[in-house]
Amino acid sequence: MAGVLDGVRVLELGQVLAAPFAGAILADLGAEVVKVERIEGGDDARRMGPAFRNGDALNFQVFNRGKQSVALDLKSEAGRAHLDRLAAQADIFIHNLRPGVPKALGIDGETLCARHPRLIYGEISAFGPLGPMAMRPGYEPLLQAFSGLSSTNGGEGDPPMRSGASVCDQGSGMWLVIGALALLHRRERTGRGGLLTASLLETALAWNAQKSDAYANEGSLPERHRSGHPGFVPYEAFDTADGPLLICCGNDRLFAKLAQVLGQPGWIGEERFATNRARLAHKAVLFEQLTPLLRARTRAEWIERFEAAGVPCAPVHSVPEALAHPQVQALGILAPVPGTDFALTAMPLRIDGERPLARGIAPRLGEHNTRHEVPQPTTTQPPETP
Repeated sequence: MAGVLDGVRVLELGQVLAAPFAGAILADLGAEVVKVERIEGGDDARRMGPAFRNGDALNFQVFNRGKQSVALDLKSEAGRAHLDRLAAQADIFIHNLRPGVPKALGIDGETLCARHPRLIYGEISAFGPLGPMAMRPGYEPLLQAFSGLSSTNGGEGDPPMRSGASVCDQGSGMWLVIGALALLHRRERTGRGGLLTASLLETALAWNAQKSDAYANEGSLPERHRSGHPGFVPYEAFDTADGPLLICCGNDRLFAKLAQVLGQPGWIGEERFATNRARLAHKAVLFEQLTPLLRARTRAEWIERFEAAGVPCAPVHSVPEALAHPQVQALGILAPVPGTDFALTAMPLRIDGERPLARGIAPRLGEHNTRHEVPQPTTTQPPETP
C-alpha cells in the first residue's frame, strides 16, 4: 500500500519510547523518518534487553521499524550544522530530549522555527512546558505515580499499581502525531508550521480524566475495581470452574438476560436488583448469589450460553491465548517485517481497507549517514545475533 504520508519528511531525536513511538507511527504511514542518534551507542533503547537482531534489543525494533539512522555529534559545531541542514529539509521535527538540552544545542522550538518557518516542531517532556517542575526529567512509572493514575489501578485494598502498558509514553507519542497531522493541514492553508508540546503528565491526567473529573466536580472518587466498572453491576471478571470470565451488563436489559441464563428470573423483579442503581447499592448481596452460580460450570460452557442469549462476555486471556485466538489471527495485526524473519504488532487501524505495515527493519546506528552526506560514525556495531 502506498503510504498516505509519502513525501513527508520527519526528523526525530528520540530516545527509548515516547518520541520514537511517534516516529514509528509516522513511518508506518509512509513518511520518511530520519532518526538522529549519538555517535557513541545511539538510542539507549538499542540496549534495552538482550540482543535480538544486529546486536540491538527487540524494544528498539518495535519502536524504530522502517526508519533511517544518522549518527551525529551534536556537541560539535559541525554536527549541529548538519542537523540544521536536515531540519531545513524536514516537514516535522520531533524529540523527547531532556528539558534544557534543546536550548543549549540551539534547537529549541522558537530558535529552530525562526530559521525554518514551515517546520512543524514537536517536543515531548515529562512534566509539561510550564510550572515549577517543567525542567525535570521523568520516566513512565514516575509519571503514573505522580499523576494519580497508579492510585486508581487495582482493586480495593490493593497498593497503587502501574499500568502494564507504557500508556503515558505511547499516549504522548500519539498526541504528538495527532498535533503534527493537524498542523500539516493548517500549513496547507497558511504556509507556516508551528510548535507542539505534549507531556507524560498531561497524557496520564487525560487517561485518568473519568476519575479525576468525578473528584473535581462531585468531590468523590469511584471505588477501585480490579476489572470492574464503578457505574455498572455486574460488570467485571468472575471465576468459573476453570478460568476467569468477564461479564458486562451495561444496562437492565442485559442484566435480565443474565438472570435468565443463570436460572434466576426472580432477580428481574426484585427491588434490590431490578435496576442498575439498585444493584450498585446492593452489589455485595448480588455477588453472594452470583459468584457460586458461575463457579458451577466451565468458562467455555458459560460463554456458549451467554453468547446465545446476547450477554456480553469474554474470557480473560493470557497473552499467548489472545495471540492464538482465531479473531486475532484473522485481523493480521501481528505482521511480518519485510526482509526479516520476525513479526511485530502493526498499527491498529486500516486505511481504505488496508493496514499500514512496517516498511522494514530498524536501522543500524549511522546506517544512513552516507545517504544524508554525513561521514560514517567511528563506532563499531556488534555482530548480528540470530
